[in-house]
Amino acid sequence: MAQPMTIAGRSLRRLDPFAVAAGAFLLLALAFGAYPAFRAGPGSLGGALVLGGLAGVAFFAILALRGRGPGPAEGIEVLRLIEAIGEPVALATADGRILTANPGWGEIVGPGGRLPKSVDAGGLFSALSVARRGEVGQVRLKLKRGERSARVSLLDERRFLVEIIPEPVILPPAETLAIPAAANGPRPVELDAFAGAAPFGAALLDGRDAAEATIVHANPALEAMVGGKPLAGVALQALIEPAAWTEAMQAMESGRAGPFEVRLAHDPASIAHLYLASGADGFIAYLVDVTAQKQMELQLAQSEKMRAIGQFVGGVAHDFNNLLTAITLKGDELFLRHPVGDPSYQDLVEVRSTADRAADLVRKLLAYSRKQTLQREVLELGGLVSEIEVLLRRLLREDVKLETDHGRNPPLVFSDKGQIETAVMNLAINARDAVRAQGGGVVRIRTARLSHAEAKALGYADPRAGPGEVAMIEVSDNGPGIPPDLLGKIFDPFFTTKPVGEGTGLGLSTVYGIVKQADGWIEVVSTLGEGAAFRIFLPVYAPPPVVAAVMAAIPPVRPAARDLSGVGRILFVEDEDLVREVAARLLRARGYEVLEAADGEAALNLAEEYAGKIDLLISDVIMPGIDGPTLLKKARGFLGDAPVMFISGYAEAEFRDVLEGETGVTFLPKPLDIKILAERVKQQLQAA
Repeated sequence: MAQPMTIAGRSLRRLDPFAVAAGAFLLLALAFGAYPAFRAGPGSLGGALVLGGLAGVAFFAILALRGRGPGPAEGIEVLRLIEAIGEPVALATADGRILTANPGWGEIVGPGGRLPKSVDAGGLFSALSVARRGEVGQVRLKLKRGERSARVSLLDERRFLVEIIPEPVILPPAETLAIPAAANGPRPVELDAFAGAAPFGAALLDGRDAAEATIVHANPALEAMVGGKPLAGVALQALIEPAAWTEAMQAMESGRAGPFEVRLAHDPASIAHLYLASGADGFIAYLVDVTAQKQMELQLAQSEKMRAIGQFVGGVAHDFNNLLTAITLKGDELFLRHPVGDPSYQDLVEVRSTADRAADLVRKLLAYSRKQTLQREVLELGGLVSEIEVLLRRLLREDVKLETDHGRNPPLVFSDKGQIETAVMNLAINARDAVRAQGGGVVRIRTARLSHAEAKALGYADPRAGPGEVAMIEVSDNGPGIPPDLLGKIFDPFFTTKPVGEGTGLGLSTVYGIVKQADGWIEVVSTLGEGAAFRIFLPVYAPPPVVAAVMAAIPPVRPAARDLSGVGRILFVEDEDLVREVAARLLRARGYEVLEAADGEAALNLAEEYAGKIDLLISDVIMPGIDGPTLLKKARGFLGDAPVMFISGYAEAEFRDVLEGETGVTFLPKPLDIKILAERVKQQLQAA
């Protein structure tokens, strides 16, 4: 190479003129310093000190010069390694000076004693800085044959290894991948070694028309994909469903080479991507099995769809709850004007009953969207099923037999009693309808305490679950079963196989939402002609021994009659005018002073005006402008220690995290009942 650098087999270092000059000046300095000392005599104190100082300077200078000599990394082994590397490599200093390089570097970079310039200003020294931190730097260098990328890595504290990155090889497009045909030799009769051993299907085809081409040779992966039979002489078209093949041929005529998504003829559930590359006398076909990938995509799409529907349903339920609250509170007000015996009383009862049915429908929607407020308590599953067994026997009719089995040692769960009852009743009614369609049958409800292994064998597959025990509620029937093509849809909201007018399509979707909100798992097992079984798995609750003993010792207390009147100043914030006006009027009728605010800004002004004189804040959560939690944070200085009650159609869990650090905050879900509202108001004021 023309540049003055070291190559393996030559001298290991070149002479540095600056080092030679520095050594010469050091010797002169030592001579000039030693002359006065020898004139004064070595025996004098000054002479001895000067000579000692010069000896120290000489010692450290020798150490410094020795440190510049070849170190362990500069030996013949490193140089031979660089020489042996096939890629262009150079060893350089931090200032860009090349110490050594291999022949490949000289061929690409050319002669020169310094690293080439980078395409971007400062790019080279930025890469060196990155390498100095122990990472690998990247830089684009200007070479004599264009631009190339290089990697820069730290070899030791003073030297860097610079490697030219090989340019990627660009393969020709699939349309140009032709079957190799020898001009004067026989046509190939089998795939090459790579295609023959490939993990995806490959076949060599004979024929000018893909629709008529037959397989000359197929690799084992393709034969296994289509059922394990030999494929020599079989038309490629015979392996694919006719409709999918027609679409693939139409796409190929438009100029595409693939991929074409097709279904295999021997198993329509199997999906593959077909690629066709044409040659002089035929085609090469590739089939890649994407069945598992498609299943994952469908599961992800289903999950996203369920989540989106849940968000939509939750929003609709929230708005509907506001309307129901207004209807319910207005009905409570009318009940005060039209007591029992009034001609309008029965009409009001029917209105209230209809509103309750609507509220129950909203609760189902919220249960599906997992945005219902939970009131968790310790439940014994066997006792819970026993309590609703009488009601279930009335619902199942005479032609359906109900069997229950609570097993030994019934498990305890910590969940919402109303929700679990709703889930069991919905599953039982669904099983009743299934067996009645065939003239009657049996519905079984079984509860059991299972080990984790036993639950897993029955379909429990919650990835969040630990190794502890699991409580199970199983509702099964001996009806006709669920068709396999419907199993993936049964939990969709408003999906039903019942005739029009028989069912809302929310039964199973409500069960799904209840189980998921209870941190549980639901599994469906069905065989056509043998019935279906729905299994709900819930975590077993184990109360501490002390708490269990105390609860057992507390005697039952008969609830006292409720006094719903009281005194105090309440700031009521609600953006729905009818809800706010009716609720405020009913609270005033019970002795409270109520300040009304239609939004957060007006409420903040009232809180400032009545600073220290407000006994309770009742606020909606979702409002235009300032929402409820933000209002509380801004008005807390004016409210002091006054309790706060949030009301909302959304679940408490939706906003609980934004209230972290707040005390004296309770929650009341919509639709509101004036008796419950008045009772909660009195409880909060008495506690304060």
